[in-house]
Amino acid sequence: MSDSICPELLSHLTELFEDAFGPVGDGRVLHIHAPGRSEISGNHTDHEGGHVIAAALDVAVDGLARPNRTNTVRVASEGYPLIEVNLDTLDIAEEEKGTTASLVRGMAHEVAANGGTPTGFDLAMTCTVPSGGGLSSSAAVEGAFGRAMEALWDVTPAEPVALAQMSQRTENNYYGKPCGLMDQAAVCLGGLAFMDFEDPANPKTQKLELDFEDYGHALVLVKVGADHAASTDDYAAVPGEMQAIAAKLGHARLCEVDKADFNRDIPALRKEFGDRAVLRCIHYWYENDLVDRRWEALQSADIDAFLSLTRASGASSAMYLQNVVAELGREQPAMYALGLAEHILNGRGAVRIHGGGFGGTIQAFVPLDLVDRFIERMDYWLGAGSSRRYKVSDEGAFAAWL
Repeated sequence: MSDSICPELLSHLTELFEDAFGPVGDGRVLHIHAPGRSEISGNHTDHEGGHVIAAALDVAVDGLARPNRTNTVRVASEGYPLIEVNLDTLDIAEEEKGTTASLVRGMAHEVAANGGTPTGFDLAMTCTVPSGGGLSSSAAVEGAFGRAMEALWDVTPAEPVALAQMSQRTENNYYGKPCGLMDQAAVCLGGLAFMDFEDPANPKTQKLELDFEDYGHALVLVKVGADHAASTDDYAAVPGEMQAIAAKLGHARLCEVDKADFNRDIPALRKEFGDRAVLRCIHYWYENDLVDRRWEALQSADIDAFLSLTRASGASSAMYLQNVVAELGREQPAMYALGLAEHILNGRGAVRIHGGGFGGTIQAFVPLDLVDRFIERMDYWLGAGSSRRYKVSDEGAFAAWL
């Protein structure tokens, strides 16, 4: 955990805090940091108990917090109205679902369950994680709130995976989004990490120090011009269809299903659940194997094998998982962005849908000699600021007294 903060960021956060809550004063102030994340490998495998590779990124939620001697949490997030959450009850509030207030209440419930006594505090924060772009801004906010509450309420900090599970429960139950654990785990772990979710109570993780640019490629994410938050129902249908087939075969998740049983029952499954549900299950097993092979490639620094397998993953997501186009109409922003990226790369690097899909971002591994042109062209076609070059950040979610 780092206890340093760059002077420019500290000055900006202090200004935000004082504009919202008055002078910081001489008392101790808490710095909170939680990064965004990129799913490097494993498209819709986590919720089925599969494998994922994810990376924390050099964009983040950062904030300053201090106690306010009330029973209310006040959050001033740059660019948004002030929110206030009274902590008299930590029960789920249906009217708060889909809002930042739900994340405050949910994380307060989780930290209180770990021994914290909820008391009010003021938090001013800024977020460089693009909202609605598939980089898990909500998971970063959850991690930031959790670490803030632990420090302010004198609770022993949870291990990264435990904090991720607290954040996932908050997103599932309080926010109302049926996400897996990958987003939150990547935010809390930091760095480049392999995750195995077969045992949801005790997921296995490994970390690897690797900079893609040392191997001649930059990680570039491109906003497709459609907020993936607008496709929550489409997103929810992916695990819903996979788990409906798993249930038909007597299990909760696809990781528990014998593929031979699935193969035997495909005609009946197709008749009951339709083509798309069967294809999404095929994607799960194919993609899960690709995750393992990509992790092996990264561990052996075989970037060419990694890129080839990444291209195969992108094809499977588009054809079998079908999380690139929500409805096959005239407007297909994610497929449009993928087509443009392929047009520039012309067989080099790799490109694939990123995260939950349907909107948000696409992911490209771009040869270093092509990065400037790639970003210039994609921004020309999709709008200024659509593309950004990212680096892996080793810092997971933390809080430190200044």
